[in-house]
Amino acid sequence: MKSVIKVGNMRTIQDVGVIRNAIANNEGVLACQVNKEKQEVDVVYDTYFVTLEDLIASLEDMGYTVL
Repeated sequence: MKSVIKVGNMRTIQDVGVIRNAIANNEGVLACQVNKEKQEVDVVYDTYFVTLEDLIASLEDMGYTVL
């Protein structure tokens, strides 16, 4: 499954790294690309292991706002 997650408060290059790690640490994530300018995270994942809600929760646990 491929999804695009909009992140409202991604401002610095450090945010990009934190977000990439938060997403990548979920089992079942196959690919993750973070675009700071668009404030989007493109993620490819296996729904057998992880859901979109799980990915959103990982970002919200790190203090980010998902739009």
